[in-house]
Amino acid sequence: MARAVFGADPIKSGKIFLEGKEIKIRSTVDAVKHGIGYLAEDRKKFGLILQESVTDNTVLPNYHKLTGALGIVNRRQCRKETERYVDMLEIKTPGVSQIVKNLSGGNQQKVVIAKWLLRDCQILIFDEPTRGIDVGAKSEIYRLLKELSDQGKSILVISSELEEVLRISDRIVTMCEGRVTGVVNTNEASQEILMNYATAHLG
Repeated sequence: MARAVFGADPIKSGKIFLEGKEIKIRSTVDAVKHGIGYLAEDRKKFGLILQESVTDNTVLPNYHKLTGALGIVNRRQCRKETERYVDMLEIKTPGVSQIVKNLSGGNQQKVVIAKWLLRDCQILIFDEPTRGIDVGAKSEIYRLLKELSDQGKSILVISSELEEVLRISDRIVTMCEGRVTGVVNTNEASQEILMNYATAHLG
């Protein structure tokens, strides 16, 4: 569903509304134009160019902001913007020229987040945001999600970890076999309730 909302997969049925108005998303370009960013479950395959630098990964969808009238990329501005987000997100790297492949999983994830924040996306879809990262990095990601939410950004998290869902969510939607099976506020939810909803069409 998230890939369809982001325009990466075709939409077979249904409509997408943004701030009360129906929008058409036929490609990822359309989604980004509407301020939607998607952090894929497999960040190494879909979110990053591992052999490129922190700077190149951060500015990748943002060259329109960093290109002059003659079509020349302002490398100094690219570096400056990247350094700003490295500081903001506390990305642990020797420098913005560091190859992303050499960063830890948690810091790689932060580079993907930096990319979409520089794009000024107001809706961020996180697909399994803490998969493959250590406990300390998970806490940092949770803190960052809270900060982004407090800034007014809409955060959609997809997670198979019930404890994580209960910890970071305001509202939880469960799906099974492609259909919504439950909608519950976090203060009314428990792992048992969520499992019942999530397996509603199984068996």
